[in-house]
Amino acid sequence: MAPRTLICGSLARDTIMVFPDRFSRHILPDQTRVLSVSFQIGEMRQEWGGCAGNIAYNLKAIGGEPVVMATVGDDGGAYEERLAALGIASDGLRTVAGTFTAQAFIITDLDDNQITAFHPGAMNRSELNNVGDVDGIALGIVAPDGKEGMQSHVRGFAAAGIPFIFDPGQGLPLFTGDELKSMIEAADYVAVNDYEGRLLCERTGLALPDIAARVKALIVTLGADGSSIYSGGEVISVPAIPPTALVDPTGCGDAYRAGLLYGIAHGWEWLRTGRLAALLGAVKIASRGGQNHSLDRDRLAALYAAHFGGSLW
Repeated sequence: MAPRTLICGSLARDTIMVFPDRFSRHILPDQTRVLSVSFQIGEMRQEWGGCAGNIAYNLKAIGGEPVVMATVGDDGGAYEERLAALGIASDGLRTVAGTFTAQAFIITDLDDNQITAFHPGAMNRSELNNVGDVDGIALGIVAPDGKEGMQSHVRGFAAAGIPFIFDPGQGLPLFTGDELKSMIEAADYVAVNDYEGRLLCERTGLALPDIAARVKALIVTLGADGSSIYSGGEVISVPAIPPTALVDPTGCGDAYRAGLLYGIAHGWEWLRTGRLAALLGAVKIASRGGQNHSLDRDRLAALYAAHFGGSLW
């Protein structure tokens, strides 16, 4: 049986709407002080989201054993049922009474401009969950969540001696440089995209090699340019895999992180781990939303052999 991996992060619902026009035709720059506009939406869909949900979805699909640790609101029953239907353990799921599950409302116009309203809801109480309350965990990740929750989960993993990835993501601006340094020192691995990597360096005053020296590995994703894995004083370059279609980048980073967790849990070398992660990101980007793509181990093995040669599993 695969090692149980604790996924600490957010669960969210995304409502995505398309405005069949351009915002610029309806928002007058010199009248924004009295802004009052209404957009009639032509298309709307709801997606399952949140970093914890997305990472767990991918990890379970490739044969991992994710356990979700997150907070949901009074409306969280539907997400809990979805996790159960997918066979994803939710030992760490907590309902915070009197709140909503985190939700994003996104309106996109014909120029791909976006207006987003995000309500964190129960996510702001993620510190109510404790890493030590879940049994049998061999590996973990601290993904974007409420600030206090992320700090608490970092401390929980470190206290329990459980190796984990620190993935600050969009939560990075919440922390001071000293807070980030403290969480890096506690972590075994750090994963960021290239922008987050630059921001992390700016906040901490550390260069990427300096951060890498404090952990077993620093992973930096570079979009279409692949990714770089800093480990043992070396930098391993992992190429991106050309996707079959460029549909939606939402959740690609989460898919990549699921690949990292799988490789680490199974003791793989970094090149093979990074290649699996890149493969998952390429499959995901060809589908809308963070949890609508299909992952089949045999298909993934064939794609891996075609791009890199050799056996994946």
